[in-house]
Amino acid sequence: MQEVSVSRIDLLTKMSERKRDFVAEETPLHIFLNQIHYVTILCTPNQLKELAVGHLLSEGLLKSTDEIGEVHLEGDGKCLVRLKPNLKVETQIAMAQPFARLIVSACGSTDYWPITKLMDRLNLPEIPKGFKVEAKILLESVKQLNKLAEVFRKTGGVHIAAIYSREGELKALAEDVGRHNAVDKVIGECALRSVNFRNCFLALSGRLTGDIVLKTARMQISIVISMAATINSGIEVAKRTGITLVGFARGNRMNAYTHAGRITF
Repeated sequence: MQEVSVSRIDLLTKMSERKRDFVAEETPLHIFLNQIHYVTILCTPNQLKELAVGHLLSEGLLKSTDEIGEVHLEGDGKCLVRLKPNLKVETQIAMAQPFARLIVSACGSTDYWPITKLMDRLNLPEIPKGFKVEAKILLESVKQLNKLAEVFRKTGGVHIAAIYSREGELKALAEDVGRHNAVDKVIGECALRSVNFRNCFLALSGRLTGDIVLKTARMQISIVISMAATINSGIEVAKRTGITLVGFARGNRMNAYTHAGRITF
């Protein structure tokens, strides 16, 4: 967060008053794989190591943290990720999406793959149906997001994401100006701590679009819930991969768009 000076204007009193306020920060993170630039992400400057690892995993560039030899952050916004000697960087990049990308905080990558074409190309396995969570736990997890999100309370300018266990235990929390980044940060934190994603669900504040749901499908997270709206591309990915997709989780209600059988009472 940054503290700034603002002129607060009140139309009722017709007065302007100088005050101090907080705004969210956005800076570039340049991710290098074995000295080769892979992507630049505009993000909130915290949990950068987690963001880098989570992004590489959720975008399908890496299969697990076992493929990583070392992750090193430098002061100029560089994150150097060294892969294990048996892995070829060029091959890993070719298997993922296009190389040397810029990802802006507003809407994710500037590259575009139609979701149906991308799903056909990836051919992801369907997630097993066995994982179930109580509806009360799901709703409570979403309610907790705003209580836990310090940057959001002070700035109103970030998205929130969290990963919880089946029992509602918080495993990771992140805030970022980009909703994709917030999801990548919690994925990265859990991956670095060897959390079993199949025993967890993802809760977030942002819209449930196809690319967000696809990140969770790659990690084998079977339930995604948000206080925000669901987009048709998110439903399409959820149907194809077997994810339970839940939107508008507010108060005592929520909308389950796919595979509602995982939600119990």
